[in-house]
Amino acid sequence: MDDFSGFDLVGQAGLVRAGKASAEELLQAAIARAEKVNPRLNAIIRPLHDEARTEARAATKDSTFAGAPFLVKDLYCHMAGVPTTGASALTKDFVPDHDSELMKRYRRAGLSTFGKTNLCEFGTLGTTEPKLFGATRNPWDESRSSGGSSGGAGAAVAAGIVPAAHGGDGAGSIRIPASCCGVFGLKPSRGRITMGPDLGDSTGGIVNEHVLSLTVRDSAALLDATRGPMPGDPYTAPAPEQSYLSVLKAKPRKLRIAYSTGSLLGTFVDPECVQATLEAAKLCESLGHQVILAAPQIDGETYRTYYKRFWAMTATRAITALARGRGVKPDSLVSDVEPFNQYLFGVGAKITAADYLIDLNWFHGIGRDIANFLGGFDLWLTPTLGSPPPALGHFDAGTHGGEDVMERFLQFLSFTTFANMAGLPSMSVPLYWTPGGLPVGTQFTGRFNGEGTLFQLAGQLEEALLWSRRRPPIHAAA
Repeated sequence: MDDFSGFDLVGQAGLVRAGKASAEELLQAAIARAEKVNPRLNAIIRPLHDEARTEARAATKDSTFAGAPFLVKDLYCHMAGVPTTGASALTKDFVPDHDSELMKRYRRAGLSTFGKTNLCEFGTLGTTEPKLFGATRNPWDESRSSGGSSGGAGAAVAAGIVPAAHGGDGAGSIRIPASCCGVFGLKPSRGRITMGPDLGDSTGGIVNEHVLSLTVRDSAALLDATRGPMPGDPYTAPAPEQSYLSVLKAKPRKLRIAYSTGSLLGTFVDPECVQATLEAAKLCESLGHQVILAAPQIDGETYRTYYKRFWAMTATRAITALARGRGVKPDSLVSDVEPFNQYLFGVGAKITAADYLIDLNWFHGIGRDIANFLGGFDLWLTPTLGSPPPALGHFDAGTHGGEDVMERFLQFLSFTTFANMAGLPSMSVPLYWTPGGLPVGTQFTGRFNGEGTLFQLAGQLEEALLWSRRRPPIHAAA
């Protein structure tokens, strides 16, 4: 057997434990798949084959993943001695001298990381088209975006290079590429996985790390292997009562699911995204769940105004931190970043600390409103995005201008940001494809610490539709 693309990570580990494959064979097959399709997709921007071979040889059969091959996003998840660029010319030469805690947990779980995946600069856009590495193309349509910021991970999983890959989510950056690439993506509750030791808080606690995957059980198994805080973390999520894999084995009770298709921000929603949500609602009803048209009450206009200011702080924080570390003024670095991050810095540099704290407190109020709404429901069903995957260049601030791209950003991400601001778990599930063959994700958002409920429903939906059998035109097994 020289191809293992039909197995998820849990299945690959089972092959090793049963003596039907070695970790080195799994890795070599993954490298061959990457070499076949990555030249067209540009999903992997830094091969780490030698490093992975060392990990594969050292992996033990009794580790969770027994040496199965894996990919990490080129942001936050540091690997000692390997550059973490954030897809920016400003940080292209940054080489950390230590593993992040999450990377340590991936290693302890027996994963062999053989490459780093592409993203947008600093992770601030919903597409993956950095100037430093070039665009990642969508395996369902090369002219389309793979989403972002974890677009390299989404494309790699969809194209069959690996069954799961690391990502991060600050405004939807796991769920966006999951929707665009037709794979499963879950953002955990705030504090579920530590970002230490380098970060405690990334812009108001909105960023979470986890994975994009073909199967629900890989997502559950990886969350089991990586969950938990480090001492001193500013946010922590309660430990689950049992493992997510064990929870997944049980079918969910009858769930009370709210659904809505309109944007709470007043932005346009593509009819295909509406249709995907309606189809998902019907499917949930057919599985015995109660589905009710309802949505939380949010002042969308104020949310848009405050969010523009708040999101600007992502790039502003990054540039200011780099300037402080180099002993220079932030303005001196701005010309070296891409146009959209220049725009964000221009907005963020005018915001006072008091303004930021006032806005953050307002968003905490929104989080309570959504949590109170979910007190009457188990889950909230919506489109994942405001449109199917857009054409490459749609978010080019050099062409369209920063303000216009920010408006496009808000239209595209009109459903994903709420879970980040509220710290809630949320998943994009690949249930629907347009007549033209483009994937359109469906989003379910749960209560805080409610990953188990999300996994159970996702497993039920996966069993009903078997989405992992769908393959895009660009696929390693084609």
